[in-house]
Amino acid sequence: MLNIRKKKTQSVCKEDPLSGEEINAKLTLLWQIVTSCYGPRGRLKHVHNNLGNHIQTTSTSAVLFKTIQTSEPLLKLLVASLQNHTQRYSDCGLFAAILCLGLVEGAKQLINHNAAEVISVYKHIQKLCNAYLMGNECKCKIAIDFSSCQELLVVARSVITSKPACGLNAAETLHISTMVTKAFLQTIPTSSSDSVHLGKTVMVALEGEAVQKSAVLPGVLIDMPDSFPPDTVVEQYAATPCRVAVFNASLSGDLSEVGEAVMEIHHRGSDVEAGILDTLLELGEQMRRDGVKLFMCQRVIHPVLQQYLREHGIVVVERFGIALLDPIISATGAQAMATVGTPFPPEAYGQVDTLRRECFGNRPMLHLLPSGSPAVCTMVLCHRNETVLNELKLTCEKALHVLQLTLKEPYALLGGGCTETHLAAYIRQTIPKTLGISGTVGCSPSDLQLGAEAFCHALEAVVTTLQRNVGLSTIDHMPTDHVPYASSSSSAEETNAGQPESCGCGHFNSRHLEFCSVPPAHSAFNISVLDSFLAKVNALNVAVEMASLLLDIKYIINDVN
Repeated sequence: MLNIRKKKTQSVCKEDPLSGEEINAKLTLLWQIVTSCYGPRGRLKHVHNNLGNHIQTTSTSAVLFKTIQTSEPLLKLLVASLQNHTQRYSDCGLFAAILCLGLVEGAKQLINHNAAEVISVYKHIQKLCNAYLMGNECKCKIAIDFSSCQELLVVARSVITSKPACGLNAAETLHISTMVTKAFLQTIPTSSSDSVHLGKTVMVALEGEAVQKSAVLPGVLIDMPDSFPPDTVVEQYAATPCRVAVFNASLSGDLSEVGEAVMEIHHRGSDVEAGILDTLLELGEQMRRDGVKLFMCQRVIHPVLQQYLREHGIVVVERFGIALLDPIISATGAQAMATVGTPFPPEAYGQVDTLRRECFGNRPMLHLLPSGSPAVCTMVLCHRNETVLNELKLTCEKALHVLQLTLKEPYALLGGGCTETHLAAYIRQTIPKTLGISGTVGCSPSDLQLGAEAFCHALEAVVTTLQRNVGLSTIDHMPTDHVPYASSSSSAEETNAGQPESCGCGHFNSRHLEFCSVPPAHSAFNISVLDSFLAKVNALNVAVEMASLLLDIKYIINDVN
């Protein structure tokens, strides 16, 4: 067999990469993907790679950006920035992508445009938008009233309805939105202090059950161990509080699991394994003497120790996983012990008021009802199959995070295209008043107006996407080393056609810069869609910064093999 290696040629530099046909085709394709997924009428994406791995159906930006794998440096940079936004804010990822690509396309369509001038105009308008959104005169911003759940419910419902891959009807959407809002309120601690630490919400996914069977329960639900006592014995655990011991160290008795910890063993002869087993049984004896009723270990428990504990009426739970460690500690008040050879300190014990069975479908669960009112709850999510259940679980996690962001900034922005339409109208009315300062922006008055109009068109493209979703077919393939390609596509310019006079919900008239049907108080009872304030403001900034960066890049170094 001959092994022929092709000589590696010298790296080359490309000037103005956005002028190339290949990169423009990839940007257009990315535009079509994100626009076709946007909003409650967005189309689903059937994602897989050319290695035949797991197939995923989604319309969520966090999943899409994670699955896009490309060798194009510009797209790598853009997708990484969008991923960082969704990780921090959980919402408005598609909005940031659509706006960013719209700004880039708008800059390229300007005749004889100077990238530096366009960037300067974009940054100037970005400051105008931020100042307006942060100010008290902003007409598309409402204050969240925490004395009422209505605004919180609308925010949660807006996140859930924007993910059509969840496969929910109207009644199911309302039920899940109510659950998310309830779970969020249960994670807020009742004790007053200077610093607020939010509690934990455990997600339990149950496949094959109706969505309406989903529920929020206080405390923690974990998979029930096979050794759980029969119902006749369970009653005694519900009658009195139960002492709990929690370990995050392995109790398997394997020396390799001890790691760097020091274990003092009083063994007989040279039988180290017997000495370790004696140490474990001494631990079990201490648990029995101290009245422990629930013994939990994040990892593996030696079978002999398990049998000893069960013989003395102690419920044993092992391998519950790292994800449940913090919620269990919060619910029980226990300290997770990481060593085995030392005596268990009395202050490390926790307590629960009740241990009981909970059965969801064919899945028995062990329910830990905490003492007092710790901010810990469990959300049981039910759906008909694994695909929609995974999407629903991810969406509920995002909705919870969005609600938590409202504690940092208790505001929301009108959704359904209201905010975008309003900002575009505000820019058109404000820019003519600031033409005198065009010199400080670094361009002529005419260039300032042209750049502002491109910015407005990019905002209105988001609204047009909501009103008339264009883009890909239902199934799109994502190869491993390429930007996803489409089986059918529409022209990107089709989205920019026409300037909308009203937003998606019809509340706002762009010609008069005022709302038509929403009262001055902007009551959420009259609003069907609310967006996270922090998420949307940051998405706007990310879009402008990334568009400016893409326009400012002059050279890309490529290896030619």
